[in-house]
Amino acid sequence: MKNETLHIEFREAVNYINSYTDPIPADLLLKLYAYYKIANQNFENPGSKTPLINAFKANALIQANNTSPEQAMQHYIELVEKFKTV
Repeated sequence: MKNETLHIEFREAVNYINSYTDPIPADLLLKLYAYYKIANQNFENPGSKTPLINAFKANALIQANNTSPEQAMQHYIELVEKFKTV
């Protein structure tokens, strides 16, 4: 996939999730969170006021640790596409 196409599809997938109004399973949200952070090369600590949520987010980031930004975008897109079909 060309880099420009990847970025466009990634933004579309992010917009889809951001505009989705029904509940999304927590495990999916955590994976999307990790891939989004990696894709955007945002390495700040999770910012929740709840320590348990921060721990789950940190764990999701650790699990996706060896993923490049491009791979993270692709994984994010794939997860959203799979979610759309469920």
